[in-house]
This record gives sequence, structure tokens and C-alpha cells, in this order.
Amino acid sequence: MSRLAQTAGLTDIQREILSTVRDFVDKEIIPVATELEHRDEYPQQIVDGLKELGLFGLMIPEEYGGLGESLLTYALCVEEIARGWMSVSGIINTHFIVAYMLKQHGTQEQKDTFLPRMAAGEVRGAFSMSEPGLGSDVSAITSKGVRDGDEYVLNGQKMWLTNGGTSTLVAVLCRSDEGHPEGTAPHKSMTTFLVEKEPGFGEVRPGLTIPGKIDKMGYKGVDTTELIMDGLRIPANRVLGGATARGFYQMMDGVEVGRVNVAARGCGVAQRAFELGVSYAQQRHTFGKAIAQHQAIQFKLAEMATKVEAAHAMMVNAARKKDSGERNDLEAGMAKYLASEYCKEVVEDAFRIHGGYGFSKEYEIERLYREAPMLLIGEGTAEIQKMIIGRRLLEEYRFQG
Repeated sequence: MSRLAQTAGLTDIQREILSTVRDFVDKEIIPVATELEHRDEYPQQIVDGLKELGLFGLMIPEEYGGLGESLLTYALCVEEIARGWMSVSGIINTHFIVAYMLKQHGTQEQKDTFLPRMAAGEVRGAFSMSEPGLGSDVSAITSKGVRDGDEYVLNGQKMWLTNGGTSTLVAVLCRSDEGHPEGTAPHKSMTTFLVEKEPGFGEVRPGLTIPGKIDKMGYKGVDTTELIMDGLRIPANRVLGGATARGFYQMMDGVEVGRVNVAARGCGVAQRAFELGVSYAQQRHTFGKAIAQHQAIQFKLAEMATKVEAAHAMMVNAARKKDSGERNDLEAGMAKYLASEYCKEVVEDAFRIHGGYGFSKEYEIERLYREAPMLLIGEGTAEIQKMIIGRRLLEEYRFQG
């Protein structure tokens, strides 16, 4: 284990889980990640290994066949996995958010139906809020679910669906205006629908099409897709929680834990970038000595290590706050914002330490350089985090004049 990013107060079980995951990352992910990433190949063998380790059920309660672990344990596992290859943490994260939403908000029948199979990795989750013209403005969703007897008919186009092809259960946020008069606030007329489908691309069930993978700059291997609903019929018992108009709150609860996850990914990628930078600086020689002996490089390493440590501390704090049952949107927003910004900076410094070789696809830092920007956008942009942080601070520090 490295000196940086240690977490105090872990139980023996937590330490054992983390040690197992780190061992798996070092042996099964890091040696193959860059090659698979350059081919944009889905890491099936790695995913099978994670299933065997029980990671798909890490936070699912034990009565449903999961490990019943905390958000902190999960976030620390994500940090380790992202250190190996960030795309793999994305495969787990969307699955985990859907499982978390089911655990927190699902009906008993929905929990009984899906959670045991999700814990085993047989059912794989994905969630879908964004749309082509939407960006961060969730209230502007146009996809609609309209009641028709015992079913809902869904129409609309969704965007940026992680695991869109490989998933078999998608939590989809749509507008549903039944019982809500004209002029109802947008966030009070949204519903989460649980959509079951076959894995793959094309028409994966009547009325539902997954067109294909979106070609991305980084974050490869994991499939990111659109989702098109055209007369998609969903039984009424597949409304999450059994009642309409709660979708916005359910999704935001999921995104809150998702933001801790993105912070953890930023911590993992930054750690790996630091490891690569500090290692290369001791191997590369200029002017008769290792570049690590030049003060300019030592200053870079000092800044990088401090950022890795600070981001990790904020991520752990946000996870622990959620685990304690307290509201953590302020802490999650701060952790996500800081970890993603610091990750970008640490990766860039490691890239600079590599000099011209950082630009070569032979070196791992080239992959990290293309992956880090996704964290600035995913689960809400840096600007959105700052808006959330600012509003919460004004609530906490209201002027008493």
C-alpha cells in the first residue's frame, strides 16, 4: 500500500475487501487496461472477475444476497478500480446507483425481483436522465410517460447512457403529467420507470432502440449510448416506488451517492498519475542526474501528492456523512468538484514530467490524460457543483440582519 491516501478507522473487513480489490487491480486490470482501451474493447474478463469478488452486490443488503457494505467501502473500492482503469469503475457505478435507488425507493416486489439478481451480477443496471438538448438542466426533460390502462407508454430520446448496451435494467426519468395540473413545477411531474431489456444494440425490445456506441475521446471500453423510446409499453408496477411524480427526488438521491463515486474515481486516477510521475522522475536522467533530483520536478511532485491527499480526505468525509444518515449534498458537491479538478491537474503534471514520452500511446499517462476530462463533466459539471455548494452555503450562513 502507498503512503498517500490512507483511510483511518477502517474495520478489519473493510481492509480485507480493499486489499483484495487492490490485488485484483494490480494483477488483472493495470497490465491489460491500456491495450483494451486503445481497442475500445469491453473488458468482459475483468467484469467476470469483479462478479466473482461480489462487487456488483457490495452495497446491496445481505437479505438480498449482497455484502451489505457502506458507501465508504464502496467509494474506496471505486478509488482502487479507477486507479487501474476508470472505465471499469463506470461499469460498476451505474449498476450501483440503480441498486441503491431500488433499495431506498423501490416497492417490496421491485426489491425482491431485482436486488438478488443484481447482487449476483445477473441483472446489470444503468440509469438515464440526460437528453440530447438537455445538458445539466434536468427540469427541461421532454421524454414522456403517458398512462394507458395498466401500462405506461414512453416516448423520447435519452443521451449519455453508460452501460446502455450491456445493461438489462435501465432506470429512465420521464415527465408524467397525470394528476398534475398545468403549471406544476417541472421537478414535481417526473417519474422513474424501470425498463427491462435485452443486452445489445438495435431494437432490444418493442419500442426501445439502443442505436450503438458513441465514439469518445476517452472513457473507452465501457459502452456509452443513446436510448430511443417510441411507443415503449411499461407495466404500471414498474414505476419506481409504485407512485408517479417522485422521480426527480429519487434520481437526485442516486446522483448524490454518484457524486461521491465520481470523487472517488478522481482520487484513483490522480493516485495512478502520481505513481507514474514519481516513478518516471526517478528513472529519467538529464544533466547527469535523475530528474527527480531537480527542484522544479520535486515541487511538482510535492503539489501532486498534496492534491491526492486532500481530494481523498474530502471524498472519505462525504461518504462517511452519507453513511451516518446526514444530508451530504454540500460535502458530495465539494468532494466531486475538488477531486475532479485536482485529478486533471495531477494528470497534467505527470504528463509534463514524462516530457515527449507522455504524448506516446506506449505510455499509460497518455490514456489518463484523455480520461481525466470526463470527471469534470460527469454527474454534474464543475459549474453545477459550484452552484449547489453556493446555495447550500447561503442556507447554512443566512444573514440574520
